Amino acid sequence: MPTTLTSAVTLDRVTYAWPDGTVALSDVSGAFGGGRTGLVGRNGSGKSTLLKLIAGTLVPASGSISTAGRVDLLPQQLTLDTGRRVADVLGIAPVLDAVRAIERGDVDERHFDTVGDDWDVEARATAALAEVGLPDGALDRRVGELSGGEAVLAALVGVRLSGAEIALLDEPTNNLDRDARARVHELVRTWRGTLIVVSHDVALLEELDDTAELYEHELSVFGGPYSAWKAWLDTEQAAAVQAETAARQLLRREKRDRQQVESAIAMRNAHGKKLAAKKAAPKIVLGAMKRSAEVTAGKLRVEANEKVEAARAAVDTAGRRVRDDDTVHIDLPDPGVGTGRRIATIGDGERSWTIQGPERVALVGPNGAGKTTLLERLVASAGARDVPYSVSVDATRVEGADTAGTAGDAGAAGLNSERGVAATAVPNAGSAGGDGGETGSDAASALHSAHHDVTAEAHTDRIGYLSQRVDGLDEAASVLANVRAGAPGVGDVELRNRLARFLIRGDTVLRPVSALSGGERFRVALARLLLADPAPHLVVLDEPTNNLDLDTVDQLVDAVSAYRGAVLVVSHDDAFLERIGPDLTLELRDGRMTEL
Repeated sequence: MPTTLTSAVTLDRVTYAWPDGTVALSDVSGAFGGGRTGLVGRNGSGKSTLLKLIAGTLVPASGSISTAGRVDLLPQQLTLDTGRRVADVLGIAPVLDAVRAIERGDVDERHFDTVGDDWDVEARATAALAEVGLPDGALDRRVGELSGGEAVLAALVGVRLSGAEIALLDEPTNNLDRDARARVHELVRTWRGTLIVVSHDVALLEELDDTAELYEHELSVFGGPYSAWKAWLDTEQAAAVQAETAARQLLRREKRDRQQVESAIAMRNAHGKKLAAKKAAPKIVLGAMKRSAEVTAGKLRVEANEKVEAARAAVDTAGRRVRDDDTVHIDLPDPGVGTGRRIATIGDGERSWTIQGPERVALVGPNGAGKTTLLERLVASAGARDVPYSVSVDATRVEGADTAGTAGDAGAAGLNSERGVAATAVPNAGSAGGDGGETGSDAASALHSAHHDVTAEAHTDRIGYLSQRVDGLDEAASVLANVRAGAPGVGDVELRNRLARFLIRGDTVLRPVSALSGGERFRVALARLLLADPAPHLVVLDEPTNNLDLDTVDQLVDAVSAYRGAVLVVSHDDAFLERIGPDLTLELRDGRMTEL
């Protein structure tokens, strides 16, 4: 299983604990090769922490980490100063400014010292940005003028141009649309040097040479992409289960044999006692026979016990190979949606599509197209079903606004939650639900082209919505109280039982939501949605796989597949959409909706 590549990163019994004493990593040892490696593991296994330790932004409590060169890290939560230039993000601003100063006739010696031999820095950086789709002049643009996807791509180019021998990327495709994801994939595909990528993007993991897994504080590296590793793991686990079954069967057989030994000894002892009672032989002979029988019985007992203990040890050894992971078990109630029932209608002002019965509908499109806004309008319309809800959507994405939210503050421009659509409720349309409003001057100047009315109307008031922000939870209230709000008719004991299937157990149900980890928050939000009583006719999911580990994605796929109501899902994760098998896929782009 381990790769044979020369080690670029070596970990020796690395331990790290958070300030509250929670152990994130314990005695982790292993090595990453000099190629491109995908690092996988369940949420909370310590992947991001491990990257920060390798990068030196965290210091291990014990153990050591050695690296074969300089390390650069692109963190999962990318926070960039919106006023900085892209050249600053790329780390070339001092050299670029010095070159330009010299070209303007400033021959100060310090400029030449800054440039060194890097006279073509602007050409190289511009070419690198062009490769990821950023236009000429991007070097001098402010980060706040970029979309979130463009900001991530610019930061990736910065890591690439930094010249670091070892690059670490933490979930680089989170929140990115299809086009941006494809560009990240191409960057990774052509990456030179050591690259370690934490991701749940299966398509991205397939681009990498090796797959490493962090599991229960153990790091293992497999020589092959994700699909090859997964096939190996499935085969290994099947063999482990078979070995454990065989070991248990042997243990039962050895226990039966030991019982037979005890029965034979008991029968022999009884026979000896009969002979003694009948005085069938001289006393000295009977004594010798008794002593011989006791020695033989002792040997038989020792041998039988040794065989049982050996079989028990074999069961323990085989059992340790079998993974007994806690997994989310989602059993959804039947919402009673007939195949002919109209659930919702969505459209673009020219055409419309009706979600009917237990259909699965996927909504795709670039960031900023208005997908999240459409979902929110649909959910809002369920509260006022007599008035359809519309949203005025300009056909072109607003610069500086995107779902990723990594660059710029589009909220200051009055943009909606998808941060790429100028939204205002049409007259008499009811409450806008808190977003929208007038656009700021910068955003308004970026709007152009014709706009169209994207419409969303619910035909039921039973809609469950899970936003990509996982908001809507009462931060001060307990987990139990939050879930009870969606199922007021269900008793606390039953709610606890249902929450346990989401791995929310014990005193955790009494903790306030504000004290939960990100993964726990997601499971609480998902539980409140899916355990609602009465069950929703329509489940609306906005980028549900963004921060899920691959095992939980599997559980979500199973849940959606088994759900008997309608499902409307927005996602850039093509692998996830393919697995849920949508009956209808719609693309929202430039204010137009198209059936794919």
